[in-house]
Amino acid sequence: MVNVAVMGAGSWGTTLAKVFADAGNAVALWARRPELTKAIAATHENPDYLPGIALPESIVPTSEADEALSGAAIVVFAVPSQTMRDNLTAWAPRLEADATLLSISKGIEAQTYMRMSEIIAEVTGASPERIAVLTGPNLAKEVAKEQPAATVIACTDLNRAKLVQAACATPYLRPYTNTDVVGCEIGGACKNVIALACGMAAGMGLGQNTQASLITRGLAEIARLGAELGADARTFSGLAGMGDLVATCSSPLSRNRTFGAALGEGATVEQAAEATKGQVAEGVISSRSIHEMARMHGVDMPITHSVFSVCHNGQAVSDSIAALMGRSKKSE
Repeated sequence: MVNVAVMGAGSWGTTLAKVFADAGNAVALWARRPELTKAIAATHENPDYLPGIALPESIVPTSEADEALSGAAIVVFAVPSQTMRDNLTAWAPRLEADATLLSISKGIEAQTYMRMSEIIAEVTGASPERIAVLTGPNLAKEVAKEQPAATVIACTDLNRAKLVQAACATPYLRPYTNTDVVGCEIGGACKNVIALACGMAAGMGLGQNTQASLITRGLAEIARLGAELGADARTFSGLAGMGDLVATCSSPLSRNRTFGAALGEGATVEQAAEATKGQVAEGVISSRSIHEMARMHGVDMPITHSVFSVCHNGQAVSDSIAALMGRSKKSE
């Protein structure tokens, strides 16, 4: 048993608090809003993000960062990627000296184009060997309902990855280890953008051929970017690559797919935000960052470019599909 602090009580943070508690650990769940903390403490469920899902009574909810982080051997950062830096700046002085720092946020920081593990290292001063990433086909509501799933714990220190693996293994969640942090983070960030594209196609009434084509060609462009950044190509055929991509692109539980579907039905970006009920569709912001990363590294990512054009340049979804289909012919 280890002490775990989950910093962020959204749907995925709350779900992982449940996972770590079900695995036998002592878990503190930090929520930004005191009223949400009180509701979780009183009802043992998260009424805002996981209504109807019973949470273990052993989870200790708190809105005090000091209380959550005190003595924590594993700290789970479960805040949106674009707020990661500000939150870490406040939390860094309170982290235990040898705590394992685990990111579950999937995105690329705007302006800096940094991955979450890079931000954690920069802000906290922690060595890369202390920083891990959890990723994979992990739709929060399904995991919270204890439907069987697998996940990946990536860390350059394999022993530390194994520590986290042991701490979050339950009868319904099977964690695997990986040392390719770059590949796992690139897969996790980029799949949100491809899911937006799949949602747009679904919103326009397009069928499974279109979906399969977007997923397959989307994986190809993710792998190209990953290779340029030093990732292991094998990562993209596993849970952190294909697995996460298929789940996020296919499920109505995916915020990014839902957001994209609204765009495909004719909604504006602002109107589509209402479809995700205030929860962040990471791919919208990340599409700009990933598009710029691809441009800087000379990597061809046409689906990402199309999503960026729709979300940030006002291009019509129908025009973006026409542009994709009109590209020059090439070998697969």
